[in-house]
Amino acid sequence: MSDDDAPFAGEPTGDAATLARECLAAGIDAARPERAVTDRVTAREGRLCVAGRRRECVVSLADYDRLLVVGGGKATRGLTEALVDVLATTGVTPDDGTVLVPPGDAGGRGSVEFAAGGHPTPTVEGVAATRDALATLDAAGPETLVLAPITGGGSALLAAPAPTVGLSTVQSVTRRLLEAGASVNELNAVRRALSTVKGGRLAARAAPARVVGVVVSDVVGDDPAVVASGPTVPLSDAVDPSAVLDRYDVNAPRIESFLQTRDHSPPTPLDTADTVVIASGGRALAAARDHARTRGADAQVLARSVTGEAHRCGRRAGALAATVSACVGRAYRRDRPVVLLSGGETTVSVTGDGVGGPNCEYVAGAGLELARHDADTSTVVAAVDTDGYDGSTDAAGGVVSGATVENPRRVRQALADNDTLRWLRDIGAVLRSGATGTNVDDLRVIVVVP
Repeated sequence: MSDDDAPFAGEPTGDAATLARECLAAGIDAARPERAVTDRVTAREGRLCVAGRRRECVVSLADYDRLLVVGGGKATRGLTEALVDVLATTGVTPDDGTVLVPPGDAGGRGSVEFAAGGHPTPTVEGVAATRDALATLDAAGPETLVLAPITGGGSALLAAPAPTVGLSTVQSVTRRLLEAGASVNELNAVRRALSTVKGGRLAARAAPARVVGVVVSDVVGDDPAVVASGPTVPLSDAVDPSAVLDRYDVNAPRIESFLQTRDHSPPTPLDTADTVVIASGGRALAAARDHARTRGADAQVLARSVTGEAHRCGRRAGALAATVSACVGRAYRRDRPVVLLSGGETTVSVTGDGVGGPNCEYVAGAGLELARHDADTSTVVAAVDTDGYDGSTDAAGGVVSGATVENPRRVRQALADNDTLRWLRDIGAVLRSGATGTNVDDLRVIVVVP
């Protein structure tokens, strides 16, 4: 892969930074939904087979006379189109459908509408489209097959709050929980309790139709009940939403009243619904590792599920990178690069009014440690959100070395102000890709070139 081919071309150069960018690009490319469908979904001899790493679903298409497509998420346009193309090889096409996507992916294809939703907070238009999508399920019967493409971001995009709660209340609480540093699981516990689509309620609305959920996971552990808050899968051991509001000191009387007076427990799991995860962060990590090995590197996946405060996780990564650099350069005199990869999803507790997502804060923390250990440009740490947008920013993430941090005091101030994107932009260390078409969590890499 040349620099011109990589989505992060034009950013900091040097052997270590170049290899880091290549690994990130290879991981993202491998995790595209279209590639996952090619590998995991088949339609032949009248049967649709969706094969995941842990679960497989086989459906006899002859048993159904109607096909509906309802789903949502950041990467569902590509996922839906690939699924429709597979079914078309058997002569089966959707009769109707609505899939909630980011505004840039909105439009139509045949009988499936790709409707614009909002992220990270739902919008009026997205809620209206979700309710329209759910309404198409009301006429579904036993001879109806419902295909539900689901990816990360669906918690906000595929949104239909309970009428007594209202969208504005959900928007406000979502923002406040995000700013307070709530985890994705905590945020989704609240969203799920207030929703008419999450927590298996999409599948319940479609009953007695056959529902097949096809999922690209962006969550630690790849639990389909957690991805997009599980529209097709009830989550029986969800975090208590009232406890989440208390933990982050979020005062929301309308929501508290709803939680106390209404049954917000998930529906009973349905034997007419199957949900299969066909791609996740593990796929991206494996591809990034394999690419590094083709470049002659000693490459390993350290962890799939790094979580916690972003800048603290970054500092640990920077300290590890500096230690590896010292070992490779002095103790072993090896002539092979070392590449260490990790995934997961970190969070940011917002106390300032700057701009910068978790991956920007991660590399800022890593840069401080690299500088403290006098690491040079032969050792880098890079991190991106695989969907191409780090939090609510227009950057995917960043890449740093010890030489990047000439003024540690400024970096510490940027972290205090939550303004790390501005700092990375000023020093030319931002990684940009635009929308990648996938969403399988964060991808991080340490590269040490002897």
